[in-house]
Amino acid sequence: MTKFWEIHDPTSLNRQGADRGEQYRSVIFYHTPQQKIIAFNSKKSLQLSDRYEKDIVTEIKPNSDYYLATEDHQQYLEKKRQNS
Repeated sequence: MTKFWEIHDPTSLNRQGADRGEQYRSVIFYHTPQQKIIAFNSKKSLQLSDRYEKDIVTEIKPNSDYYLATEDHQQYLEKKRQNS
């Protein structure tokens, strides 16, 4: 869970870097009640840490239908490293 918070800005609503739109929202999907508790506790702990001046807007939602990203968005970091 720690890595999730480190690799993006959870205070940006529907935006990550230059990418904008609802598909870029910060969200954690959970499968079990235990995962839900872990996610909420992690978010609360980070918010209380004062690491961010703004509120964390990451959503926490039950798992739902999953759709693969388009090919150009899959394995993004790996492809980015290869092209550097």
